Amino acid sequence: MTFSGDWTGDAGLPDFAELRSACPTTAPSCLKLVADNSLLWDSNLQSRLFLLARHCEEQQIPLDTSALPDAMQKLLSLASSVKTEPSALIAAPGFFASLADSWRGIVKAGMDFVTFIGELIIALLRFCTGRSQTRIRDLFYFIEQCGPKALGIVALISVLVGMILAYLGSVQLRQFGAEVYVANLVALGMVREMGPLMTAVIMSGRTGAAYAAQLGTMQANEEIDAVTTLGLSPTEYLVVPRFLALVLVMPLLVIFANLVGLVGGALVAAGMDVNFTQFISQARSAVTLTDIATGLFKSLVFAGLIAVAGCQAGLQSSRSSAGVGNATTSAVVHAIVYLVVADAALNIIYNLLQV
Repeated sequence: MTFSGDWTGDAGLPDFAELRSACPTTAPSCLKLVADNSLLWDSNLQSRLFLLARHCEEQQIPLDTSALPDAMQKLLSLASSVKTEPSALIAAPGFFASLADSWRGIVKAGMDFVTFIGELIIALLRFCTGRSQTRIRDLFYFIEQCGPKALGIVALISVLVGMILAYLGSVQLRQFGAEVYVANLVALGMVREMGPLMTAVIMSGRTGAAYAAQLGTMQANEEIDAVTTLGLSPTEYLVVPRFLALVLVMPLLVIFANLVGLVGGALVAAGMDVNFTQFISQARSAVTLTDIATGLFKSLVFAGLIAVAGCQAGLQSSRSSAGVGNATTSAVVHAIVYLVVADAALNIIYNLLQV
């Protein structure tokens, strides 16, 4: 089989099927490849020759490439040296195998969570006894990031939530001429439930995601390995200041959210001929110190869960940019799930304790 002319490019060249049809069909025959002096070639011809050589090997047809250029022979020999085998078909896992894999994943996630909580508790105890490697200036830095810089978004969401609660209550209360009790609904709703919960949701998307992204980036850049090499505990050095900052700031943000939510409710009540003085007086009579304490306790629990979700996702991130994104997403999703479960559990406990 002689090759001549221009075999560069792909347009107008014979495909592999045409070359294969020119091969001998009996095993004793030999196929000799010859390159004419006028041959111009590139990888297009080389790829066809490789397929032709593999076909001859499968059909046990001897192939003679001695008349080809040296460069072409070397490339063909190099390509043929790598043996490719057809990949075995992998059967799809059955129902019970998939169930077992899911169960193992759940157990592993639970063990990782318990391990992280244990390390965090030990680090917090060391901090309380003055033996921690936590830097106080880091704590103040994260307090600034979690607190004052979050007031804007917390105020916006809280005033809208207060207005929504007032509108919802006014629909029913107006039928009985009891619009003044809108203040009771807004005050109790914000202080006991919506204030802590909405603030926690905001902080899970803002601060929890930031924690995961920061620690995930450090993991990708091997900075956490460097911290460990220096003899420092990543939990004490990186997690504790973030955890304490969010726990300390969250109750203050909830108090701020409650006040702004009351303002939003008062704006709606003003349109129902309930003046600001009446609204505040009615709200004060509806809310007790127990209500405020239950809401603030919720905020502490929510803050701890958000910090745990964000820091754990960041520390367990893979060493890639995609891993950082996955860690951020995981932190927000886990934090919101933790918040809903904790909120339901606390409400059940409050109901049992009649508080």
